[in-house]
Amino acid sequence: MEQALAMNSDYKRSLLQALELFRGVRPDDVQDLLQRCDRRDLAAGELLLSPGAKNEHVFIVLSGALKVHVGSPGGPVVATMETGACVGEMSIIEDRDPSAYVIGAENTHLLVIHQSVLWEMVDASHDFAKNLLVVMSERVRSHNRVIADSYGEIRKFERHATTDALTGLGNRHAMEDSFPREIERCAKNEEPVSLIMIDVDNFKDFNDRFGHIAGDRALSAVSRILLKKFRPRDVLVRYGGDEFAVLLPQIGVTSAVEIADRVRRSISGDTGDGSDSLIQIPIRVSMGVAQLPAHGNLDNLIRAADAALYRAKHAGRDTVSS
Repeated sequence: MEQALAMNSDYKRSLLQALELFRGVRPDDVQDLLQRCDRRDLAAGELLLSPGAKNEHVFIVLSGALKVHVGSPGGPVVATMETGACVGEMSIIEDRDPSAYVIGAENTHLLVIHQSVLWEMVDASHDFAKNLLVVMSERVRSHNRVIADSYGEIRKFERHATTDALTGLGNRHAMEDSFPREIERCAKNEEPVSLIMIDVDNFKDFNDRFGHIAGDRALSAVSRILLKKFRPRDVLVRYGGDEFAVLLPQIGVTSAVEIADRVRRSISGDTGDGSDSLIQIPIRVSMGVAQLPAHGNLDNLIRAADAALYRAKHAGRDTVSS
């Protein structure tokens, strides 16, 4: 085993003071234990610690630097460990695999302390034990800061995971969360609830003729009209592709059909005032309407509205069916 440090006179004291675990530690208290430690050279980009790989050592940076990544070796860097810092102590103390990836940020020289020697150092030096506690508490605070900093990103991810990027409407994930809640509330209050499935007619042909950018603009325009024409309490989502879905609480199928036809005419520009039309863009929509049956659920409602939409398409499109 290669010896870790050649300790001699004042040099050994100054060297130890630069290492966070050995600040204030008397060299004589740990001299023999240090002789039982190893050294390791880690290349830039080389993996030192990783989740799923058991660790039995504390590594102290003598020169160079380490980077700590979360999620994957290419994931975000949450910390950079420079000369004097240590890594690996938490997995030993908690008796579990490392929780992050530690990789050489550059060519790095390390002091390697086996866990058995670590505990002997704790017994040999009160200052070493105190330093280890300080390092542990700082790790906990650091982890909490990472969690706090990540919370906003997590919330952003959750928002985008339930929001359609093109239209800003909820997507199918949002529908699977919000529709059942409204259905349950209406059922509890013995109120009707209806679903309108909306499909843009011949949208593939539109894309082929005008291009995908025009297609995206058309879908955005449709979504804006839908938002304007339905009530704030109606739940509108982009169901996928060129299809939208609207849940209408407290609305039965007869009223839902009337509402759907008014919206359809607004999209096609057939209302007479031209204020809501897509203006020279030949977009038409078909709609299928269904009311939740007694003891029904969201799946039943979607199937019924889909069947009605199919009938509207089969009837020549640009129409509403129930």
